[in-house]
Amino acid sequence: MKKILHHWTTAVLPAAAIALAATVATAQEKPEALSIGVFTFTSGPAAAYGMPGKQAAELMIERINADGGVAGVPIEATYVDEAQGAEGVISEYRSMAEDQDNQVMIAALSSGNCLALAPLAEQLKMPTIAWNCDTHQLLRDSELKYTYRPNGNTLPEFTAFVAYLLERQPDVKRVAIINPDYSFGHDAADIVKTALATFAPDVEIVAELFPKLGASTYQTEISRLSSARPDAIFSNLWGADLENFVRQAGPRGIFQQSQVILALGETVLQRVDLPDGVIVGMLGDGYWLSPDAQSKPDTVAFAEAYHERYGEYPVFPSMKMANALVVMKAAVEKAVEDKNGEWPSRDEIVAALEGMTVETMTGETSLREDNDGIVDQVIGVTTASDSHEFKVIGDMVRYDGEAFMAPVGEEPVEWIKSLEPSFLDTLPAAGSYK
Repeated sequence: MKKILHHWTTAVLPAAAIALAATVATAQEKPEALSIGVFTFTSGPAAAYGMPGKQAAELMIERINADGGVAGVPIEATYVDEAQGAEGVISEYRSMAEDQDNQVMIAALSSGNCLALAPLAEQLKMPTIAWNCDTHQLLRDSELKYTYRPNGNTLPEFTAFVAYLLERQPDVKRVAIINPDYSFGHDAADIVKTALATFAPDVEIVAELFPKLGASTYQTEISRLSSARPDAIFSNLWGADLENFVRQAGPRGIFQQSQVILALGETVLQRVDLPDGVIVGMLGDGYWLSPDAQSKPDTVAFAEAYHERYGEYPVFPSMKMANALVVMKAAVEKAVEDKNGEWPSRDEIVAALEGMTVETMTGETSLREDNDGIVDQVIGVTTASDSHEFKVIGDMVRYDGEAFMAPVGEEPVEWIKSLEPSFLDTLPAAGSYK
């Protein structure tokens, strides 16, 4: 953004001139481009999840710019690879945030990186839209002004999977968990165990397995799951880890032995052949084939353009990134409108984000007073498709995201404990999504 320099004489100026000078000096010049940073994994095992996000960002920005940009200004993105580690991510974020030409950050995929960047966003007063960042801990303990998460969090996501399992299999007694060995996996395990204890207290957890990120083999874990013989297996493995687990577990009969719940399973449907009846979903409502998504011409066109360019259809990380950009665009344009057409400052973009409700590519998101997004949760089971060569999600249900969100200020996992088993009776049945 170009800086406006003013040279004033030492003569005494009239009050009106002084007021005009102050107005000009603080006005934001309309930039040649809306410069943003986009943080995701573009290398390493996590790129299996991160690259669909980057690809969606590239395509969405191209489409937004072709349609006139944001309030008439094209988006210009700088992409940062989170695979370099937290120290490098923090350094690049700081460097970009200290450059006043950059006005918004779309950051990040990793929950750990988000937790590290949030205080930096406060310090540098940088509007930051967390496009993934699922950990419910991000906005739990602190009042963040500059960090917003429009795509939901782990609490409604994993509580909803428990509700779906118990609705389909109310007699389940033995459950095993296999999650990645870091905060995302352990948080999800705590939520699942708490929800099961609340809604089905007779359920026994017969195994908890936490393989390291990037594991090449899961044979030991698969053997333990086989010997434990659980009625259901819950997993929030993701990326290349999820693909490897599915490819190794299939031949050993795990999917026939137990009802398997793959919380991020939508991401592998186009890559591996899962049997029918596996409970799969996504984090949020970002399924390009949901009835809501398919009712939106822009989403249908985006999915087809994505398929034509990248050789596969978007997965839910793609849709989460696309939705984050939709929210960003809406916020900047609202800020411009609030300023009667003048270009907004960073703080004015933040002010526009507060309490926004935005129609997204796959539904709607509403930002609460704690900056967390209320997003519905879509879950179903794998089923054959008449239109595609890969399995799709059938018997879908769209759970109201607000129903599973702890009230602002309450500890989320403790809030689950306050619910009654009858809470499940208020929810829609599997397959009720029309």
